[in-house]
Amino acid sequence: MSIIEANLQTTAKTQNSASKVWQVIIIGSGFAGLGAAIKLREAGIHDFIVLEKSNELGGVWRENTYPGCACDVPSALYSYSFAPNPNWSRVFAEQAEIKAYLQQTARDYGVIPHIHMQQEMTDSAWDEQAKLWRITTDKQQYQARFVIMACGPMHEPVYPKISGIQDFKGKIFHSARWQHEVDLTGKRVAVIGSGASAIQFVPKIQPKVAKLVLFQRTPQWVLPKMDQTLSPLMHQLFKRLPLTQLAMRGAIFSVFETLNGSMHHPKIMQQFQRLALFNLQKTVKDPVLREKLTPNFIIGCKRVLQSNEWYPAIIQKNVEIVFDGVKEIRAHSLVADDGVEHEVDVIILGTGFEISAPPIAKRVRGSSGKSMAEVWQGSPEGYMGTMVAGCPNSFLMFGPNLAVSSSAFLIIEAQLTYIVDALKQAQQQGIQVIEVNPVRQAQFNDTVQVALQNTVWNKGGCQSYFIDVNGRNSTLWPWSTLEMRKQLSHFKMSDYLVQ
Repeated sequence: MSIIEANLQTTAKTQNSASKVWQVIIIGSGFAGLGAAIKLREAGIHDFIVLEKSNELGGVWRENTYPGCACDVPSALYSYSFAPNPNWSRVFAEQAEIKAYLQQTARDYGVIPHIHMQQEMTDSAWDEQAKLWRITTDKQQYQARFVIMACGPMHEPVYPKISGIQDFKGKIFHSARWQHEVDLTGKRVAVIGSGASAIQFVPKIQPKVAKLVLFQRTPQWVLPKMDQTLSPLMHQLFKRLPLTQLAMRGAIFSVFETLNGSMHHPKIMQQFQRLALFNLQKTVKDPVLREKLTPNFIIGCKRVLQSNEWYPAIIQKNVEIVFDGVKEIRAHSLVADDGVEHEVDVIILGTGFEISAPPIAKRVRGSSGKSMAEVWQGSPEGYMGTMVAGCPNSFLMFGPNLAVSSSAFLIIEAQLTYIVDALKQAQQQGIQVIEVNPVRQAQFNDTVQVALQNTVWNKGGCQSYFIDVNGRNSTLWPWSTLEMRKQLSHFKMSDYLVQ
């Protein structure tokens, strides 16, 4: 869909939506929001719309366009199970191809007419008297009986609070807001951070810059990436014998399920660590540098990274690694914690996203009148990672304690089974309001925290975005994705307070 078509379509839609009470409103049109729209239509629920802040579908794959941006889960698993794509060009698809898959799937499943573009939600409040949600965008107000918050965790960049950052005279931008018009050729470039984004874009920009100063306070474990192009022969095989791609998906699922299960056993994770150590040792021959690049925590404590290009790039002569944080930014330089000043022309922030503190929480006000963020006080809590006490008729995609070391699609599809079942039961039984029983939510979260206690995420010896500001793991699901699918296979109305 072109931007002009989107604008015309949105103008027509918004004129008809001001007073209507929708059965369901979905916030966001990334993979979670699009999946919700598809599953609602399949369930015979057509009285819904999707509010999208941009003029294009895509979610995280629209926002992130940095060089080298690609998935770190193989494409066969990083896709809807009901919409396999036999034409992936690589084992690990790149950003543009993933975004194109999302947009084509939206067209194939007929959900484009439901999407209202350029409608960024600024506030969402539960009206206790009317028993509905009042959703305000930057353009108008909407009303709905139920809402599905499908905003995702990786679209709001984290900007570091560094003294003098506003005084820098060169170009400075976050990797998720890449400024493609900035030519890095021959420039002195500083990169702050060495997480999942940086290990993809640093090898792409290293050959063209005059100097690259990498601020890496904490080295990461990096596994080799088993990537390769998929031949036309493979494409034909997947098209003519779909079971072959399904078998590949199953095999990849088993690998990630094994990895996810191993997170409960730090000693097992140390065996995976040997592969990461081999990846480091085969490339970095300087023993002093190799020692500095060896993490002091167990692999899995932070997000597991994969790359075949990271180590070859950062050992090049035009790269300087600073194993310190940034104390100060000046007009044309950065000062490290050790006091050494580094003159640069461009600063790229590879400082990640708000994961343990979902930005959407500040914009959702439940029955108490307080926002989710105010209620949570830095430690998100929900029930089954999908509903939150005090927020009736509201479903949260990728909610608290639902992340896994596998494909996001496993979470999306499990949650949508649960949500659609809830909506169908409400429709069939004439239920007007569904709200989490606070007692059940508290019991569930106690169980989750006990199960997380001895995992590598909690005991691996690192500081990660999995742990919130209060030191609590409010991000990860402590069991298998099979267990997640089982627990979310049926919406148990008895766990909820209903009207």
